[in-house]
Amino acid sequence: MSKRNSALLLLFVLSGCGHPSGVMAPISPSASNVATSKVDMLVATTREPSGDPATLFNGERSPVPSLTHLSVSLPPSRKSGTVQWPKSLPPNPATDFAVTNVQQIATVDEGRAWFKQHVNGGHALVFIHGFNNKYEDSVFRLAQIVHDSGMQATPVLFTWPSRAEITAYQYDKESTNYSRTALEQALRTLAADPNVKDITVMAHSMGTWLAMESLRQMGIRDGHVNSKIHNVILASPDIDIQVFAKQYVEMGEPRPKFTIFVSQDDKALAVSSFITGKVSRLGAINPAEEPYRSKLEKAGITAVDLTTLDTEDSLSHGKFAESPAIVQLVGQRLMKGQTLTDSNITLGQGITAVVGGTVKNIGNVAATAVAAPATLVEQPLSGRARAHSSNTTLEDDLKPQELVK
Repeated sequence: MSKRNSALLLLFVLSGCGHPSGVMAPISPSASNVATSKVDMLVATTREPSGDPATLFNGERSPVPSLTHLSVSLPPSRKSGTVQWPKSLPPNPATDFAVTNVQQIATVDEGRAWFKQHVNGGHALVFIHGFNNKYEDSVFRLAQIVHDSGMQATPVLFTWPSRAEITAYQYDKESTNYSRTALEQALRTLAADPNVKDITVMAHSMGTWLAMESLRQMGIRDGHVNSKIHNVILASPDIDIQVFAKQYVEMGEPRPKFTIFVSQDDKALAVSSFITGKVSRLGAINPAEEPYRSKLEKAGITAVDLTTLDTEDSLSHGKFAESPAIVQLVGQRLMKGQTLTDSNITLGQGITAVVGGTVKNIGNVAATAVAAPATLVEQPLSGRARAHSSNTTLEDDLKPQELVK
């Protein structure tokens, strides 16, 4: 077995057994006598329609994007940060997440009419999922984030063609490239809606690559990112750090406010680094260390270090969504463009943020607690060299470069 396949096998073992498939067929909201919560969302996708109402879309690529309105019911008694998958079908709304409405949207005008009906202060959240996600994975995850964060925004999901197979890493990565223009067009369409005042883009894992590429494309076309896109939140970004620096510069100025969530114990990013040539991933840096601290300050990027945060995620790759405190930080502060510099933020467990070059303690342990990066999963990947730190070239990558005539 090759080292690459060994790394992917390790990821599969750590990621668990999955959940039932075919949960997208809507059930009646009155299927349970208990009071449930509901999240309505607009879903844009470059996935191929499956032809099956139980799945709606598969992991293959469609040349024509699709729009769908979905309603998701959440059970009344649940632990914040978790998704309650049904153990059998149909789901029980009293105990499980369940889809209660599916409506295909055929035109942009229909999409704008939907947004007008569901407008929430003119604020929109566009969420882009990560690697190894089925259509329903991203739908339920966004519903969980919206509910648990208490955010005041209209949720929009952009889901790209992932085969949801551990061994399909390269296919998934190319699918993000395939979807760049579709996401850019979705953001432009949303920004052109007079009911939209501001947009927050939140992306996870491999989806952060798609988000950055689309924003870069927009910046190259127009000279800057659309002014309605106020905030960009990158959670566990699976991006080569040197490439991120180029993407950031090439989207032009003015830029949205950037916040990144990182964790040095992220096992999924450790495997990604191994697969991609042992190059540092943005989501695994220690932002309190140089050269990152100075470069983040220069770029005006806030980095929140979640290394010391404990969640039930064995990969430490989904902390941003599974921690009640962090997901509320997203909904209550970051989406509103608020900084993390006041004394009212207490997330616990020694969480720190690098804001304006200053290491800000937003937990209850001194910031020096995360000064040394945690060891990644190098023992199972024996013989692995430490990822290149990119120290020597990051400075140049953060400078715009003129094309040679």
